[in-house]
Amino acid sequence: MADVPVPTYCAGLDWASDHHDVCVLDVATGRRIAEFRIAHTASGLSDLHHQLTRLGATAALRIAIERPSGLVVDMLLDAGYVVVPIHPNALKASRPRYSAAGGKSDATDAYMLADLLRTDGHRFRPLVAPSDASRALRATVRTRDDLVATRVQLANQLRSLLESFWAGAAAIFADVDSPIALAFLDQYPSPDHARLLGEKRLARFLVRQHYCGRRPADELLTRLRAAPVGYAGPLETEAKTHLVRMLVGVLTPLVAQLKDLDALVAAHLATHPDGTLVQSFPRTGTVNAAQLLAELGDDRARFATAAQLAAEGGVAPVTRASGKHRAVSARFACNKRLRRALTTWADNSRHGHAWAAAHYRRARARGCDHPHAIRILARAWVGVLWRCWSDHRPYDPALHRSAEPFLNAA
Repeated sequence: MADVPVPTYCAGLDWASDHHDVCVLDVATGRRIAEFRIAHTASGLSDLHHQLTRLGATAALRIAIERPSGLVVDMLLDAGYVVVPIHPNALKASRPRYSAAGGKSDATDAYMLADLLRTDGHRFRPLVAPSDASRALRATVRTRDDLVATRVQLANQLRSLLESFWAGAAAIFADVDSPIALAFLDQYPSPDHARLLGEKRLARFLVRQHYCGRRPADELLTRLRAAPVGYAGPLETEAKTHLVRMLVGVLTPLVAQLKDLDALVAAHLATHPDGTLVQSFPRTGTVNAAQLLAELGDDRARFATAAQLAAEGGVAPVTRASGKHRAVSARFACNKRLRRALTTWADNSRHGHAWAAAHYRRARARGCDHPHAIRILARAWVGVLWRCWSDHRPYDPALHRSAEPFLNAA
């Protein structure tokens, strides 16, 4: 008797904060095999795995989901399922295929994900779990980037507050969120507290803070007193003084923790197998190299071509052509973190690499503004980065053919 072929299924999982809807379809017929909802709890995830294993071998079941990371994704990958992330925009664009009325529900989205995977699965690439080293680096780098954004936001808020009643304190030091500026504001949060501040007292403060700037105390004091004078009344001044102290109290430990986080990023980068490779490129540094590597990951099959990496990183333009109409614009649907890492690297590289500087100058000469020229340079670097990353080989200037004339000239 011939063996009965094992049916192949595909599933769609609609992610929510407290529950997840699942729909399982037969690949050949599109028939609904199972529909259920599980809670986002330990028992719920266990029940999800139990119900899916009842359908047969885990390797024969592909699961579509709208996000490429998270606890549920980690659980499915660890269990051996083939997880296929589908961008929410792709799901949104296909919605009219299923309903002209525009209705929406979690169960319907789960069905659409499963059916989209069934009919167009060849267009989507299965997710490959990154290594533990890449996960650790990505978590560290992304947390650092988010905290830096928070620091900038708080620093801008503090600067705006100071300029409204104590402008000199915002101008005396270069950065209002530097350790010495925060220490100064902690001691002198208002003009009233700095009324008796003289050159000698400021000099002693600078010595205690180990000030390494080149400006003497008398010049800093002149800068403090030359700023516009505020016109806040006693009650407003008192309120804003409290606000300054509150912001300083938030920023001071945040700045200290960011310094420790920079050291942690450097430690993870040093132990990553591809850390040396990414740092071999000019002007990547430590933090920027970690940002690049965190978004690249270690799955070489993720980007089949340099063009795919450029598109994912948002440094390749988008062309829209129809008939006689043709428009080229910047790409906004991309990995924003990867784009920021690539453009930061490109901007830094033009200051220390002759080929990069010439590439940037040519773009500017064609009329491109600075951001556009940096994206053009980043696109050129992506081709080199992709080749080295795909071949597991550090950057070698001698093998960079388009840079040879500039290297010989140097």
